[in-house]
Amino acid sequence: MIIERLSREHRNVETLLAVLEHELEIFDRGDRPDYQVIRGIIYYFELYPELYHHPLEELVFAKLKLRDPAAAAKVGELTLEHQKAAERLRRVGQAVHRVLADREIPRQNVDQVVRDFIESERRHIMMEDRDFFPVALKALEAQDWTEIASASIDPEDPLFHEAAEETFSALRARILQLEREAEAARH
Repeated sequence: MIIERLSREHRNVETLLAVLEHELEIFDRGDRPDYQVIRGIIYYFELYPELYHHPLEELVFAKLKLRDPAAAAKVGELTLEHQKAAERLRRVGQAVHRVLADREIPRQNVDQVVRDFIESERRHIMMEDRDFFPVALKALEAQDWTEIASASIDPEDPLFHEAAEETFSALRARILQLEREAEAARH
């Protein structure tokens, strides 16, 4: 089902945000984070959410506007939210590029840009999970879901699919390492 897929992708994004936050903490301590992982996360956000996840949400939202305009109005301007997220991601990419190019950029500015991205993504996901998905499930009819499915592209998430693309292998390995470390710390 489409909402289950979108929810699963939200959990995947939350995993990446936790990894990005971990790398930011390393940066904030004055140590060198894994920039390959950070660039992999940026690339992932440029690719999968922008090309597949957000367009699918926007198809659902368009149907919601037709079926229940009042509920859609409570959700807000989803397309605008996605555009703002893309702009925040561009700022993260630019900040990381400046750091890697040894350009003068205050550490605090990098922290602020990355933290703003992480916190905004988390708020956005929470809003969609809490406000958007439940009203879409309630308002949309079987025919709507069929039309959405036929209009959408359904690729496997390249990072969280068994046959992950080579581009994401370092990021995937780092995520798995962090999960193992977190599990060990709990025991």
